[in-house]
Amino acid sequence: MASRPDNRDIADVLDRVADLLEAQGANPFRVRAWRNGAKALRVADRAVAGLDVEALDAIPGIGRSLAAAIHEFAYTGRLSMLDRLEGQVSPEDLITTVPGIGEELAHRIVRDLGVETLEDLELAAHDGRLEKVKGFGWRRARLVREALAGILSRSARRRARRIQWREAGREDDAGGAGRPTVKTLIELDGDYRRRAAAGELRMIAPRRFNPEKKAWLPILHAERGGRSFTAMYSNTARAHELGMARDWVVIYYERDGHEDQCTVVTETSGALKGKRVVRGREEECGRAYAASSTAPPAGARPSFL
Repeated sequence: MASRPDNRDIADVLDRVADLLEAQGANPFRVRAWRNGAKALRVADRAVAGLDVEALDAIPGIGRSLAAAIHEFAYTGRLSMLDRLEGQVSPEDLITTVPGIGEELAHRIVRDLGVETLEDLELAAHDGRLEKVKGFGWRRARLVREALAGILSRSARRRARRIQWREAGREDDAGGAGRPTVKTLIELDGDYRRRAAAGELRMIAPRRFNPEKKAWLPILHAERGGRSFTAMYSNTARAHELGMARDWVVIYYERDGHEDQCTVVTETSGALKGKRVVRGREEECGRAYAASSTAPPAGARPSFL
């Protein structure tokens, strides 16, 4: 960004998020929090764009989650939450937020490396793949690594927490710091797919793989255990390539400014074949199904829920 946004600009973005959440049936308390945050910024006696998350959190009417969102928008010019709500998620757009990468280079990276996230780009920059993309060399790859080190500082902390949770087996649905249980995630996945099939959910028009700009992608918002969840079918190149765009469900979850995501899929092999599992947590899903009286097929409500 050439310059940081002023309080009014940021407040307008928060109001836009509130409008979309309300239209998409999110919890009224969540909608009100975003609107109250916008009001707080409009009457604030100082510019907030240069403040860190702790200072933003201290502003009456903001809170930790909004503080993280404001900080993200102030420093990147984008808000991932708003992108999702508007169906504007595009890897190319995301990658162009990295200094030194324009639209043409971003398109090559996505096309040649299959990169979908900044975390994917970071890995490609470190393992040598990025240097092989036309227009890149070791110097530019080094600059990208340095830029991503700052951009992904919060993401790095999230990855570290995921590793810690995995090692410690920490799951939590009661307001603590652990990740959601597979029970909660599979329950949300089931609710999303049932309501999507019944036509009960608001549709958004994704930017990718949607030349006619039709509103076809169902979106679900839910609150569980102090977390805010957003679920939608995966609209990635890989999902479409494998014919899984109506099977893979991406679930985003956030609490106190800490956001993460997972993907729930139908297992295609092994003991859990045909059942819904959280990718990367198959062993936990297997234990959960084994503990239930019956393990239902994909599309049925798991009995352990």
